[in-house]
Amino acid sequence: MSFNVAILGASGYTGAELVRLIATHPALRIAALSADRKAGQAMGDVFPHLRHLALPPLCTIDAIDFAGIDLVFCALPHGLSQALVRDLPRQVKVVDLGADFRLRDAAAYEKWYGAPHVAMALQAEAVYGLTEFYRDAIAGARLVAGTGCNAATVQFALRPLIAAGVIDLDNIICDLKNGLSGAGRSLKENMLFAERSEDVAGYSQGGKHRHLAEFDQEFSALAGRKVEIVFTPHLVPVNRGILASCYVKGDAQAIHETLLSRYADEPFIVVLPFGQLPAMSHVQGSNFCHIGVVADRISGRALVVSTLDNLNKGSSGQALQNANLMLGLDETTGLMLAPVFP
Repeated sequence: MSFNVAILGASGYTGAELVRLIATHPALRIAALSADRKAGQAMGDVFPHLRHLALPPLCTIDAIDFAGIDLVFCALPHGLSQALVRDLPRQVKVVDLGADFRLRDAAAYEKWYGAPHVAMALQAEAVYGLTEFYRDAIAGARLVAGTGCNAATVQFALRPLIAAGVIDLDNIICDLKNGLSGAGRSLKENMLFAERSEDVAGYSQGGKHRHLAEFDQEFSALAGRKVEIVFTPHLVPVNRGILASCYVKGDAQAIHETLLSRYADEPFIVVLPFGQLPAMSHVQGSNFCHIGVVADRISGRALVVSTLDNLNKGSSGQALQNANLMLGLDETTGLMLAPVFP
């Protein structure tokens, strides 16, 4: 069986990553690619690394006949998916890679994204797209909201620990390093090579990063009480990758055993032997997440480090994993590529 898919926002990094992954997928066919500002151009001209693929030309969204589409990937800027998804035919399944349907509370969305949500009726049916924790709901969903890439990295490290009650919920500090592709492909002065090379810089610090809304929502629901973590993100001069260092209070061995048990049967989550830590380069270009635990020199404290590729497991790979489930396919289909190294 073959399914027709459309990628909206195909001229961005996540759109191009979706094309790369789907190109060798045995059950998906790319039927339409949209990019309003680059409509009429060939995908291979916008992304020369995709020249070898036979792809439809980029077009405007209104030029797509959605009657022949089984599933849509929305890789659009925040705020653009709401009205679009609302007006799609009901038989079309949707995986939204942006933030439009991540937050269940309308007031929280407006607070963090600065505008009211225009499709809250749809929000009620949206499933949060962290596959390993919402697998059953995703399989039966029409609309799945992909997580933030930073949010996914930290949640893989902490969700099992919060659920098992093995860490102090009032003492969680996360220091995160993010590659430059996480800022998107649009031109920004502070993203120029001369501005970012040989530099590490914090951004959205002091409780201002929008992914905190996902942490508040998900961690508080897990714990059955309010949970607020300290989260400090930094840009580092690499193209891909996220590495989150989470400092927690709890027994390091119990923390490691909890993670090992929770992820024992997960195809994409690798918990390293106790005392070993992962690196961004170990997961680059893949849908894998590696997690390591070490004991701190101070008794009762531990460091939990989680790393993934922000464009793959943090976004496009996660989206494809969810799409596989929504279409009744094995969730690993098209995603078992080994990381690229060096």
